[in-house]
Amino acid sequence: MEKLINLVKYALKEKKSLPFSAYSCLKEQNIFNVPIIKPILIVILSGKKILGQNNEVICSTGSFIFLSNSPTIDMRNIPNDHEYFALLIEFDYQDFNFLKERAINSKKYIRGKVDLILEKTLQQFVEWSLFSPVNMWSHRRQEILQILYHLGYREICSIAKATSISNKIHKIVSENISADFTMNIFCKQLAMSESTIRRKLKLEGTSIKKIKNQVKLGHALHLVQTTSQSIGHISELCGYQSQSRFTDKFKQLFGLTPTQLRKTRMND
Repeated sequence: MEKLINLVKYALKEKKSLPFSAYSCLKEQNIFNVPIIKPILIVILSGKKILGQNNEVICSTGSFIFLSNSPTIDMRNIPNDHEYFALLIEFDYQDFNFLKERAINSKKYIRGKVDLILEKTLQQFVEWSLFSPVNMWSHRRQEILQILYHLGYREICSIAKATSISNKIHKIVSENISADFTMNIFCKQLAMSESTIRRKLKLEGTSIKKIKNQVKLGHALHLVQTTSQSIGHISELCGYQSQSRFTDKFKQLFGLTPTQLRKTRMND
């Protein structure tokens, strides 16, 4: 795992756009309602991750969990003697199209150990990311899916839920997080009436307001976890005029303030 950790840290220092991210902390993090917008592979390289309201899923160093795109999940990130460090790779729904055994009923997650083959594949993925063009990223993500499939994780075929109306709205908002989207914009881009959009979202148990909050605060969570930008600047990037309002909304959703979360990444 040490070589992969060093590769990831080296790549992140290059300050390039990358098809992966890494979360780390020196103190335990307990984060509620983390939105999972896309299927995501989380590889635990150091420490331990616990998922679910009742700690249903435990992932230790050298293991991975592949989460389906789902509304939210509670997470605990627990460092070992040194730190918690995890590699995260988000997948698009289209990345799974080549799999012939696409299943109707989706799986919530797949869990497994990082064996030598998968570890080498991830090392190559990280190294390659430093010079590969963006339009090739999907091909390399598909290679990871192929490796998992041939390692026996056939459930990978059912990890991505079919694209829903809420997924489509998530994508629209994600492309311009600081913008103030109106219902008319969603109607035009989705070619649907307002009543149809609201009805479909109600069936999915969500709303325009809830989705916009999830996208903005989910992006804020990512920035707090992966950058050293000030909390005030992050609130502006996520479309909040008031930092105090942003902090309140962040705590309501995730159970702690941005500053409290940031402190888990620092030494005393």
